[in-house]
This record gives sequence, C-alpha cells and structure tokens, in this order.
Amino acid sequence: MSAETLVSIMDKMLKLHKSLYEIAVKKTDIVKKGDTAALNLLLKDEQAHMTAINKLEQERLSVSEKILPANQKPSLLEIAKANGKEKDELLQIRDDLINVISKIKSRNELNQQLVHQSIQFINFSKSLVMPQEKDFNYGPPAGQKKQAGQSTGMFNSKA
Repeated sequence: MSAETLVSIMDKMLKLHKSLYEIAVKKTDIVKKGDTAALNLLLKDEQAHMTAINKLEQERLSVSEKILPANQKPSLLEIAKANGKEKDELLQIRDDLINVISKIKSRNELNQQLVHQSIQFINFSKSLVMPQEKDFNYGPPAGQKKQAGQSTGMFNSKA
C-alpha cells in the first residue's frame, strides 16, 4: 500500500463530509419548516453517509498501518512526513477535512438548538390547548357532584 491509496481514501472522505455538510444545511431548513417526513428521509441519508465514512475510516487506518508498520495507528501528519511527494496533498486534504468537520459541528449545534426550540414551542402550545388541573386539594375532584345528605365540611354538624 502506498500514500497514493491513502490520498484516494482521504479524498473520498472529504467528499462524503462535504455532502454531509450539505445534508446538515438542508436539515436546518426542514426543521424550520417542521416537515417531519422530509426530516426522516434526510436522517436516513445522513445515516448512510455516516456508515460510508466509518467504512472509509477503517480503510484509512488499515492503509496507514501498512505505510508505517512500526507505528500503531499513525497520524496523518506522521505519514505525510514519511512520504515526501504526497505530503502537501495529504496535509491539504487534512486541513480541508478539519474545516468541513468544524462546519458540520457548528451546523449540527444550530440544528440541535432549533429542534429544542421546536419542542419547547410544542409543549407550550400543548399547555395552552390542554391546561393542567390547578386544584391540588384533598377533597373530591372538581367534576364530582355531591350526593344528597353529604356534608360539605370536615365535620358533620348533625352528629
């Protein structure tokens, strides 16, 4: 295995991460609209991307260990230093990946906040439509009618 194989794998990973970022941007719009059906489809697509990224990561680790067998799980920087001709390309892809991953992270944080706000709005709307019972007394529930001869007080005055 060579560094060229690693460059190819890293390039595929970069493309998948860019596509994952586009999904995160679409997710923001869908959450704003409240379209749950579209959100479910997008989440399935996102999961497929994550599966492919994990598979490529395993390939990258395998190739990296074959390039530098003395070092278990060598970093991309160590591999780049060991391979002169692919060094610049590997480091550029690494920098691009770091940039895209940070954009994905910030977009996902925004999406999480939007979902949280949506849940709060739903709970607020639900409380307006279905207010909770405010009576916390020990007596009979508010909807129960009194039976004939039943005392209203704590003690029966007829006794």
